[in-house]
Amino acid sequence: MMAPTIRQAVVLVGGRGTRLGDLARDTPKPLMPIEGDRRFLDYLVENIARHGLEEILLIAGHLGDQIEDRYQGRRIHGAEVVVVREPEAAGTAGALVHAADRLDEVFLMANGDSWFDFNYLALATALGADDEGALALRRVEDARRYGRVDHRNGRVIAFREKDESLSGPAWISGGVYLLRRSVLERIKALPCSIESEIFPALTAEGRLAAIGFDGDFIDIGLPDTLAQAQAEIPRMARRPAVFFDRDGTLNLDAGYTHRVEDLHWTPGAIAAIRAVNDAGRFCIVVTNQAGVARGLYDEADMDAFHAEMRAVLARHGAHIDAIYHCPFHAEAAVEKWRHPDHPDRKPNPGMIERAIADWPIERQASLLIGDRDLDLEAARRAGLRGVLYEGGDLAALVRANL
Repeated sequence: MMAPTIRQAVVLVGGRGTRLGDLARDTPKPLMPIEGDRRFLDYLVENIARHGLEEILLIAGHLGDQIEDRYQGRRIHGAEVVVVREPEAAGTAGALVHAADRLDEVFLMANGDSWFDFNYLALATALGADDEGALALRRVEDARRYGRVDHRNGRVIAFREKDESLSGPAWISGGVYLLRRSVLERIKALPCSIESEIFPALTAEGRLAAIGFDGDFIDIGLPDTLAQAQAEIPRMARRPAVFFDRDGTLNLDAGYTHRVEDLHWTPGAIAAIRAVNDAGRFCIVVTNQAGVARGLYDEADMDAFHAEMRAVLARHGAHIDAIYHCPFHAEAAVEKWRHPDHPDRKPNPGMIERAIADWPIERQASLLIGDRDLDLEAARRAGLRGVLYEGGDLAALVRANL
């Protein structure tokens, strides 16, 4: 079964942060500073947006003008950010009522005060046709602060509230959910809590799925956990990348491939990208596109091809973080693309270097996979490990090199 496409995320950013005391007196909890002028919500929104989402709704309440001033109308990694103001606190489910006219049929929802780093699109693979929601679960060593989620065979079977008796390892809700818009019909009065009112009802009906992930997890609800986030989030946001060549590596190379109907994946290519996503690494494509220089097609054709790649991947719970292309060539028929040796054209490492400048990539732990010597030479010049793809199962090659 193909996963539903996730186009939209809703992030709840209206909490007062009362447990933070004076730290949150004049600042919304999600805007707690982490490093320099970088706020917690900056990291969170960027991490959500890189999964290829088109829209992120921030539902703001307490001191919401600060959220609005910082984010309204911004585009982050291609996602449009829209701030929706709550006229009054309505609870974690009630907040959705204020965005009801904007919600997709299926959307991602996340708490704005916790960081749970996993492949968000993989959550869609847990959502069955009859499910109204799916929870991302995280195993922790001590569940007393969070409460426990009991689950079996991909279904939530019970919630246990915060209690001293819950000391020891357990699965907890990571504060990231996939929901169908139909959950709004269950909100009968405000305020309404999605955790204590909606989810138990779905559980009783067997309509709440669950899947566990082991990515980095931290919340900023207490002064000590905020201090922990300030120390660890910048490190958590940095990660290795797997760079892929495109034609001949991810898709079959028919010669200047650019038509959507000519997209044919190499064996295991979709699973390879999903493996990179699930491993918590950036997935970056770097591709020479001499066909643009030669006038055989234009960048709009190439963009349509890439959009189709992303759409197919999304249906398999996978995504590409960024695609860099080089349209320059020494023998270009189109004058503006003529260049004797452009720094972006492989074997030059320009596209790799641009990606490392744009993204928090750990260079030394990154690698490039391509089907030609010029790919490996570009990797070498950028100080990366190069891996030659010679056909066969690309996913097996990727897993062997992660």
